[in-house]
Amino acid sequence: MFLENTVNHKEQFGWIEVISGSMFSGKTEELIRRLKRAQFAKQKVEIFKPTIDTRYNDEMVVSHDANEIRSTPVPAAANIAILAQGCDVVGIDEAQFFDDEIVKICNDLANQGIRVIVAGLDMDFKGNPFGPMPALMATAEYVTKVHAVCTQTGNLANYSFRKTNNDKLVMLGETEEYEPLSRAAYFYAMKESHENLETAKDKTK
Repeated sequence: MFLENTVNHKEQFGWIEVISGSMFSGKTEELIRRLKRAQFAKQKVEIFKPTIDTRYNDEMVVSHDANEIRSTPVPAAANIAILAQGCDVVGIDEAQFFDDEIVKICNDLANQGIRVIVAGLDMDFKGNPFGPMPALMATAEYVTKVHAVCTQTGNLANYSFRKTNNDKLVMLGETEEYEPLSRAAYFYAMKESHENLETAKDKTK
């Protein structure tokens, strides 16, 4: 695995792993893989996700390819600190939807000797850093950036293009609402979307 062997075995601190990327890049699949390995090793594992994420199941963390693991939905990051006590490993999915306190919570858990594995979108549909993810990636010991395949070019994709006109920052969706695009494909798609918006405005004048 990507983790180096511990040299100083007296150190009791944990660490933070962040898995980031666009939609359809396999973030949740990789999160589930690591958590199931920990469960198989008989470590005490707790998994959390934001309550707003109800796309597949209210209580399960489910990847796009239908892998799943039981989780606890929580409305805020503060709930994780309370429920994660006594764990060996804590998994957090869709971290971009949590409030900024998630950064302090993850660091506090790691300082208590817990391995913290976080998955989330690194950018929103506008191509901007998403919520607390940049700070989580900065403070994590290990960051894994995974990629999807661009639906238009077949190249690596790291952008999540929203195909609908909804301008809300948080909008749950799947392939009907989003598609993964490469940098070039995303640039041209956003340009076309902006031009169509301006044309529609002109027609209403």
